[in-house]
Amino acid sequence: MHPAGLAAAAAGTPRLRKWPSKRRIPVSQPGMADPHQLFDDTSSAQSRGYGAQRAPGSLGYPSASASPQAAFLADPVSNMAMAYGSSLAAQGKELVDKNIDRFIPVTKLKYYFAVDTMYVGKKLGLLFFPYLHQDWEVQYQQDTPVAPRFDVNAPDLYIPAMAFITYILVAGLALGTQDRFSPDLLGLQASSALAWLTLEVLAILLSLYLVTVNTDLTTIDLVAFLGYKYVGMIGGVLMGLLFGKIGYYLVLGWCCASIFVFMIRTLRLKILAEAAAEGVPVRGARNQLRMYLTMAVAAAQPLLMYWLTFHLVR
Repeated sequence: MHPAGLAAAAAGTPRLRKWPSKRRIPVSQPGMADPHQLFDDTSSAQSRGYGAQRAPGSLGYPSASASPQAAFLADPVSNMAMAYGSSLAAQGKELVDKNIDRFIPVTKLKYYFAVDTMYVGKKLGLLFFPYLHQDWEVQYQQDTPVAPRFDVNAPDLYIPAMAFITYILVAGLALGTQDRFSPDLLGLQASSALAWLTLEVLAILLSLYLVTVNTDLTTIDLVAFLGYKYVGMIGGVLMGLLFGKIGYYLVLGWCCASIFVFMIRTLRLKILAEAAAEGVPVRGARNQLRMYLTMAVAAAQPLLMYWLTFHLVR
């Protein structure tokens, strides 16, 4: 073709515009981050991790790893050590119990505290009104005395212990109303009461030994019987605080007479066991000494009741 024709054809044909080439971005593979995303998407990773930790039969919750304690207990050496330690602890407890029972009869003490509310009410009535009581025999079951809650004649330590504590508190109240209260004086009051109780028990045990009395009266029984006088002492001091000297002497006199009768009727079955068993008084010097001993123990209770309370009422 003629060159002029080629030029004219080229001039009449529209000219194509050249666009810049676009760079193809490869499709992100799983696990690769999207370049247009501002923050990393961690939901898929967590879901994959959550699903990986899920154990069959765990109801959708991750299974807890074994604890160090479980791993320790699974060790046979540790199991043997634990068994050996348990046996040593049991032997030590048994040894301690034997030594405690040798000096402090814990098993016997449980008997003296086996009381209930009904027994306490009946016993207090018996201490204030012993004249109305007829049967003073202690009940036995297979050569063993029944618990105090089943027999009002049985001695107990609950009432004497509570009465002693209450007596100390009432003494502090009486001293306080007279502006004479001090911790030293209250401690002296408590130590004096304990000292007199200890002297009473030792004197009675010595007398029983010298008179050669075969009786089932134990030391704990003596402490229980001698501790009942604190009930009357509390009544006398309280009436003295409310009504003065007249109320003190009236109530204390009644309580002294009641405790005297109570001790006579109770101890005669313990100390005069031979005469009580036969039903008639046994004549003889030994039996006369037993009677005198019973009367002396009963007569000492009103004297001590007055001695330990007269200075608390003015």
